[in-house]
Amino acid sequence: MDRVAVFDNDGTLWVEKPAPVQTAFVLRKLAARVRTDPSPADKWPGRAIVDGDESFLHALDAQDPDAVTSMVEAIGSAWEGSTLEEYEAEVARYLATWRHERFGLSYAGLVYQPMLELFDYLRTYGWRLFVCSGGGRDFMRVICEDTWGLPRENVIGSAPEFTYEDGTLVRRAVLHGPVAIGPGKPECVLARTGRLPCFAAGNDDVDVELLRSARFALLLVHDDEVREYAYADGAERARATAGSSGWTTVSVKNDWKTVLKGTAR
Repeated sequence: MDRVAVFDNDGTLWVEKPAPVQTAFVLRKLAARVRTDPSPADKWPGRAIVDGDESFLHALDAQDPDAVTSMVEAIGSAWEGSTLEEYEAEVARYLATWRHERFGLSYAGLVYQPMLELFDYLRTYGWRLFVCSGGGRDFMRVICEDTWGLPRENVIGSAPEFTYEDGTLVRRAVLHGPVAIGPGKPECVLARTGRLPCFAAGNDDVDVELLRSARFALLLVHDDEVREYAYADGAERARATAGSSGWTTVSVKNDWKTVLKGTAR
């Protein structure tokens, strides 16, 4: 069965501005770690985090491959030795109080209502749905069932290796496979599903390779500054490729009657 549909997460399934939902969770952890052990501040990206380096944070927001890779490696070190249960409990505590600074919504309210409707439509016709994001796989798995109606095994993303120690699996500071951005996305999808997607959806440059690997591609264009955000940074190549490759483009402003699940807007 080749009806495999793969969706990016940040900026494709939910709001990614002014920063992805996971960003503050990670930065808080890394900052706390530096306070107890200053040595990570002597190397990248620890120093950038301690100094509040705006250029690094902007690169991270734009999903610059070097910035994302360095952050994922730092995340691996920060939670090294934690069990999956310990990590997920931290995520749950963070999400219980986190609210979007502009909309005042929890993470669940930031999901794009039209994308949930597309999920339902594809399921009706027997498609298998997956999420593949440069964000943490284990972070997304905490919310995937309640938020998207997807089983945990259908979430693909950047992830650490685990080691079995005395009857328990613990996280290691080593990546399991490539970071799931750019070429890493189709690589991770193939490793998980055994095939490339028939349909793929994304919103920026790090999704280009995933969309190119699919028979049908959808690019979401953020152009509604009233109901969401209007921006093109980090999506220039994706928009140009969409035009030359005949991808379907969706305008938030012109094509969506409702944007956010948590509002009627």
